[in-house]
Amino acid sequence: MKPGGRPSSKPIKPRNADIPSGQKDSKAARGSSRPGKKQVEKPSGLFARALNTMVRGLSMFDNQQRLVVCNNLYRELYDLPDAVTEQGTPFADIVAYIVSKEDGQTAKEVRDIQHRWINDHLAALSEGKSFSAMRHLKSGRIIVVTSQPLLDGGWIDIHEDITEERQAEKKIEWLAQHDTLTELYNRSYFHEQLQGALASGSELAVLWIDLDGFKSVNDTFGQPVGDALLKSVARRLIRVVRKTDVLARLGGDEFALIRFGAATHEQLERLAQRLLATISTEHRLLGRKVYITGSLSVVHAPEHGRTCDTIMKNADLALHSAKTSGRGSYAFYDPERDYESGRVKRLDADLKLALKKKQFELHYQPIVDIRANRVNGFEALIRWRHPERGMISPGDFIPFAEASGWIVEIGNWALTRACKDAAAWPAEIKVAVNLSSVQFEKGDLYGAVTGALSASGLPAGRLELEITESVLLRDHPKTHDLLHRLRALGIKILLDDFGTAYGALSYLRSFPFDKLKIDRSFVRDFGTPNERDCAAIVQSIAELAKRLHMTTVAEGVETADQLAMVANAGCEEVQGFYFSKPVPVGEIAATVSRVRQIFSRTLENSA
Repeated sequence: MKPGGRPSSKPIKPRNADIPSGQKDSKAARGSSRPGKKQVEKPSGLFARALNTMVRGLSMFDNQQRLVVCNNLYRELYDLPDAVTEQGTPFADIVAYIVSKEDGQTAKEVRDIQHRWINDHLAALSEGKSFSAMRHLKSGRIIVVTSQPLLDGGWIDIHEDITEERQAEKKIEWLAQHDTLTELYNRSYFHEQLQGALASGSELAVLWIDLDGFKSVNDTFGQPVGDALLKSVARRLIRVVRKTDVLARLGGDEFALIRFGAATHEQLERLAQRLLATISTEHRLLGRKVYITGSLSVVHAPEHGRTCDTIMKNADLALHSAKTSGRGSYAFYDPERDYESGRVKRLDADLKLALKKKQFELHYQPIVDIRANRVNGFEALIRWRHPERGMISPGDFIPFAEASGWIVEIGNWALTRACKDAAAWPAEIKVAVNLSSVQFEKGDLYGAVTGALSASGLPAGRLELEITESVLLRDHPKTHDLLHRLRALGIKILLDDFGTAYGALSYLRSFPFDKLKIDRSFVRDFGTPNERDCAAIVQSIAELAKRLHMTTVAEGVETADQLAMVANAGCEEVQGFYFSKPVPVGEIAATVSRVRQIFSRTLENSA
């Protein structure tokens, strides 16, 4: 110890570090007493109550590295017997006991781990500052130990069990990368891996698979069989691909594969044939025999594109070509072929005509405040009423509208229409409008928003703008500046589909969102084997949002049990078919009344 009571900068050597390891470790492992050790005097009174009701473990050691006092939670965390927690027990003996319980370690490895633990700890203490270290125990527990040096040369350790928190974080990360139904990678992770590989100039191939007639399977046998078929197809595809491949479910009945490295046309053709063959073999699902085929496209990189958008666009063109050739077919992308003369050109012309002929319309789904038991707002969802194809859902035209740039004009129309509709609603009801990342990159989004507010007379405080994590992926200063400018008007900014992209948590630091919309995949799994994990994750997100002063909206609530789960988890608002499907603007008043009746019935039943 240096004059003035400051700990020396020289690492303190454990007093028993030179004891022959065989003798020392065996005694510590048995928890035997040593001369000079005292039985801990059980703390009494208020001190005992305070010590043993702490939510963290506590241990205190003196300047001779001997235990002074510890609480019950410290003993429980490390499963320490009374003999190892007697007053005066050397720190080295406690460490030796903990390490000796690890399986699969030789005596030498145990000694090495013990000495490294002690020496690292004492070296950090000698710096005279508080520090933290993480311990992974055999029991599976993860403990964060925060140590505070004392002026007399001793120290206090605070032990926090973060196992559940880490497990929830890992589950969030897993769900951000995986499709929960098939447990394959999801679209977000697939795009991330493809983008990274293309940026590095890697040679690869993308194979895009679409199941033929999947909708008829769902309609004929029901969704449980449809889901079972998707899982069966996923299992079979896994058996065909390499471990180094990235196999993903892109959504619906679409799967995609990245095959890294050089491959000849013949090799990829054989792979395509094997993939289609394994899909077409009979599936036995829930007591039924189901037959399905798939269509497949193959695209090379960098030959057929150097960006993710180009590769996927060309794969889509080739897939459409395969489908027109008949079920169970595959097609390689051919850069010499005039694909524009086909489906893409027709879709482009149709979208142009749809804007001119006003074929788009908005339907609205209520966002319900489950604290106040009332409708808080409506999300505007676009629909396309095609004169020949009937009502077309957004998933069938929005991707092309984004790729072609039509989304800017379509998005501007939706903003204006939604604001005009909402201006006629009760003053307490807001409207939420989705924005595409393309709208941030092209056109004048700020002008479109302020123009829609001005034309409708809707107060800015009643408009909510929803963005997805894709808007933040580029981390462009212009995007963040625009979001701040819009928020300064009084508009609420929502982060949609939270948890579906890798690194989702990091986006919360990039912008002060007003609301987080928890992706429906977390809610959908309630009632499945993943129920407990999903409930914990929803609760973790809700607690995190509350600390960041954000409101949480749970999407996809379809049952009373799901509603109870998200309410218990701490979500403040919900959205889903339990209250209402999206409805035309003419049914807004009836929907508000229907939601009120649902809450009234619930209160009557609970009375």
